[in-house]
Amino acid sequence: MIEDLFPLLLTRYNYYMAVIIMMIGLYAMIAKSNLVKKIIGLNIFQTAIFLFYISIADVRGGTAPILIEGSNALYVNPVPHVLILTAIVVSVSTTAVALSLVIRIHREYRTVEEEDLMRMEGGSG
Repeated sequence: MIEDLFPLLLTRYNYYMAVIIMMIGLYAMIAKSNLVKKIIGLNIFQTAIFLFYISIADVRGGTAPILIEGSNALYVNPVPHVLILTAIVVSVSTTAVALSLVIRIHREYRTVEEEDLMRMEGGSG
């Protein structure tokens, strides 16, 4: 039973690594109170999703999607790769906006700690 599971685990290691990296990013977003660390956690989370999506899109033995007359080759679907390129651009833009908001918050309140901000605004935190 366990002998049958072991080869499956070895062939799917990239999925497990993507999930582990995703959990590290999620932990950073939830557990850290520094806003910059939360943004770094968000970037780690996004990168794990990119890795997972590209891993799913891979075809073993596939070639570049260039049609050759009379060829019955197995092709890799280019659409997920194009979507990830778009997602990377969105990720960089989101990070830039988030960091600019953190700079604005720091200029206004002189802190980037979530607890200090909640205390200043009179919220529970």
